[in-house]
Amino acid sequence: MPVEVSNESEIAVDEAELAGVCRFVLGEMKINPMAELSVLCVDVEYMSSLHERWMGEKGPTDVLAFPMDEFDTGRPDDPEPGPALLGDIVLCPAVAVRQARAAGHSMDDELVLLATHGVLHLLGYDHMEPDEEKEMFGLQSTLIEAWRAAPREPVTGEAAPRQPGAAARGQETGSR
Repeated sequence: MPVEVSNESEIAVDEAELAGVCRFVLGEMKINPMAELSVLCVDVEYMSSLHERWMGEKGPTDVLAFPMDEFDTGRPDDPEPGPALLGDIVLCPAVAVRQARAAGHSMDDELVLLATHGVLHLLGYDHMEPDEEKEMFGLQSTLIEAWRAAPREPVTGEAAPRQPGAAARGQETGSR
């Protein structure tokens, strides 16, 4: 699954980990293995402008997701899955640093959470209503736990291949 990560912020981020967690989540959710995704890390000023333009809210936010309308989820077992553009995730590491401090964990852990959150938004999950929030945040926690527990490849640090969909099994995914 092609995942492109670009860091245009002033804060160093682990681009390989961001790409890895996005690929892991897409695999667990049984998304077309040729789906393409981009992750852009930006500074506070740029995130603030995006947040105001697209959400009508002033100030920076932690993550924004921009899905592509023509995305076809296709399953990995499709005989000939074609390429698909999933969309773009924009992260603000400066906001992630503040949130990580408040939560008592590392910026890298916060960025893993935000990247997972962004992928779920691209897949149609939302948290505007209490039942949606419970579903999305529950799935998000399950996926992050599975990511942390997954053995890593010694050279790349990528999660070792697992049976696709293992973390998502048993999750109700109806309201996407």
